[in-house]
Amino acid sequence: MARRIDVTGAGGVRLAAWEFGDPPKADLSEPGPDPTPGVLLLHGLMGRASHWASTARWLSERHRAVALDQRGHGQSEKPPQAAYTREAYVDDAEAALEQLGLAPTVLIGHAMGALTAWQLAARRPDLVRGLVVCDMRASALGSASQREWADWFKSWPVPFATLADVRKWFGEDDPWVERPNPARGAFYAEVMHESPDGWRPVFEPEQMLKSRETWVYDAHWEELAQVRCPALVVRGLDGELGRAEAQEMVRVLPRGEYAEVAEAGHLVHYDQPDAWRAAIEPFLDTAFAR
Repeated sequence: MARRIDVTGAGGVRLAAWEFGDPPKADLSEPGPDPTPGVLLLHGLMGRASHWASTARWLSERHRAVALDQRGHGQSEKPPQAAYTREAYVDDAEAALEQLGLAPTVLIGHAMGALTAWQLAARRPDLVRGLVVCDMRASALGSASQREWADWFKSWPVPFATLADVRKWFGEDDPWVERPNPARGAFYAEVMHESPDGWRPVFEPEQMLKSRETWVYDAHWEELAQVRCPALVVRGLDGELGRAEAQEMVRVLPRGEYAEVAEAGHLVHYDQPDAWRAAIEPFLDTAFAR
């Protein structure tokens, strides 16, 4: 099962948090700490909390596993005039931890969510006992990357007639796909909703570009070095984070560790869910034992 809990983010933006598992560990609608160890899962750009469902369900066997729909994503609010800055995303995650009584928590983040996680861990070490960074680079990506993303959004053949068309385009026909990838098709089908003329994304592409431009022009090594809790950097062998950069991130992290998942790309937890679990579970056991 999944249970929705509303929290209030920076600037009053309403955020939807989801606890996955059967049954829930505690009544998270009531503020205050709970003795069950907490995990907050943060999806990447364009993602949503439900992308973490399989991870959250096995985590819920021993932990309070909550995934957050970040502002502009999933069922959280998408105000046109809201801030889509790094500060806003980090403030939202901090507010969620405090309102849900999850701290001190382990943060698990994918891509943009991983950046949010390590920025929050650097800012509020009292709230974070461990950190998992999944396929997110610390180096600046540059203006060319932002232009490529803008062009990519324009190439989407929206509206899609069916969800099968969504899965096929993102899994096979998208020019960014090097070889057929059903997991990628399933990932993007999860972020579509049915509208009167077909299937469209639940987010606004312009808000995604606005969110992305607040990190692509800068490097984030300094904040990575400020993370004091144990941290695990995970990459898919075919992902966007290269081995050399991942290992440098581990070196920069004061208590960094490294793991990689074979036959996985950027969407590590979707491409190889069992190998993803095998990569992070020993780290989590150690982090919670401290």
